[in-house]
Amino acid sequence: MQHKGLIVHAYCIMTNHVHLIISAIDAHVNLAFIVRDIKKFTSYKLLDTIRHNPFESKKEWMLWMFERAGSKNASNERCQFWQNGYHPVELSNVALVEQRLEYIHNNPVRAGFVLSAEEYKYSSARNYAGGIDCMMEVTFL
Repeated sequence: MQHKGLIVHAYCIMTNHVHLIISAIDAHVNLAFIVRDIKKFTSYKLLDTIRHNPFESKKEWMLWMFERAGSKNASNERCQFWQNGYHPVELSNVALVEQRLEYIHNNPVRAGFVLSAEEYKYSSARNYAGGIDCMMEVTFL
């Protein structure tokens, strides 16, 4: 997903959460708005994919769960895919950047999905290792 004001530096897409290191092209852009837009875009795409997948055996149950969650939140139109809020951490020095980059890239290793971070298809660890078949381009830190 592209956002015109967004620079992606690192990502890791896990089964139940996402980690990102992002920055805004324009310093005056509120990153909270970018996160809101990312959540909106991805929730529409994922829900549409679920709705139109004839092979998804749990389709009705998943859609019911998302609609149920949405009915409990007045700010939703219909469904709720993502939890409200996010956990921003300002990376104000090199040590913090290195620590967060290592944490994000090793998340699938700690979860037992892969033995090395570069093996995980849904992580920018592949980009940083100079790998091929990367999900998206990143601007290196």
